[in-house]
Amino acid sequence: MSVIERIEHVRDAKWFSNLTTFIILAYASVLGFKTMGEVETNYALFLQLADIFVTIYFIFEIAIKMVAEKKFINFFKNGWNLFDFIIVVITLLPLEQSGFAAIARMLRVFRVLRLFTARPELKAILDMLIKAIPSIIDIVILMFIIFYIYAIIGNFYFQELPSGLWKDFLISMLTLFRVLTFEDWTDVMYEAMEVYSWAWIYFVSFVIIAAFVFFNLFVAVIIGEMQKIQDADLAEEIHEDSKKLDALLNEMKALREEVAQLKETKKE
Repeated sequence: MSVIERIEHVRDAKWFSNLTTFIILAYASVLGFKTMGEVETNYALFLQLADIFVTIYFIFEIAIKMVAEKKFINFFKNGWNLFDFIIVVITLLPLEQSGFAAIARMLRVFRVLRLFTARPELKAILDMLIKAIPSIIDIVILMFIIFYIYAIIGNFYFQELPSGLWKDFLISMLTLFRVLTFEDWTDVMYEAMEVYSWAWIYFVSFVIIAAFVFFNLFVAVIIGEMQKIQDADLAEEIHEDSKKLDALLNEMKALREEVAQLKETKKE
């Protein structure tokens, strides 16, 4: 096995992915400890060494991924590899001792995002969500239209209520968002019902349409994308099995031809 093949084996190994995941989670814990004043003061050296270790490991990991590619440029053709590379480069910028020290500390938080690329399962989920964005945008647009109509109606009828939750269009939109999250929405409804007894129709219909219908639409879109990914994976597995079966049949055919040639040779 050549050196490149060994590096490829390390890159694709499950233990390497698990090690990267563990280091990222440990570093996330370190960042959490850094927010505690006493901990950062008492363990400053340990935190500094942990930061250096993580930096070196990330450089090592990126180097392995680059070397494992048959062509160096292929590394940057993969969007996730480019994402990793940008995060590592940004966190290497010498900003700690400059006037941008606060920005440098903030940028280190982005190292935790490497967890997305360290776990293939997380990458699959993110890919699924990215593919669902066009459908989600359509749902959000439709939802905004519903919000807009209900906000105008709410402002028209409930503008004079003492709570001031409907005094203008923007406040009405925020109030409807509160109703959508079920945050004391019955209090808002009962206040309106003290003036308009039919107000429950307005609120109940909005909850049914915005909360239940649209929530299920989001779930349906995500499930649909997950099903597409599963179908694609299944089709790929079937294709791979078909290729293996074809190769096996070709080997059997070649073996039969060799046996037939040996029989002819013996007859001669």
